[in-house]
Amino acid sequence: MSLTLVQKLKQYEKQIVFLHWGSTAEYGKIKYVGMDFVEFEVLDTDTMEYTETVLINHQIILEMVVGGYDISRIIAEYSSKLSMEQK
Repeated sequence: MSLTLVQKLKQYEKQIVFLHWGSTAEYGKIKYVGMDFVEFEVLDTDTMEYTETVLINHQIILEMVVGGYDISRIIAEYSSKLSMEQK
């Protein structure tokens, strides 16, 4: 049995990823995966704050990166910002 893109994206809900769709590519968090769209919160890598929420038709998603050095760095910086805010 093969997974569809929607099923695979659903596995990464609430996680920080690098998403490339159409002519745009951003770091952010997949907030929700529906049957015809993905709700994606764009993360500004300079301020580590979510700047906008984008609804993306899953058919125009070209690439998603869920691991690797860049993703680990973004998660570490975001986590560091969260722990500083809690103090």
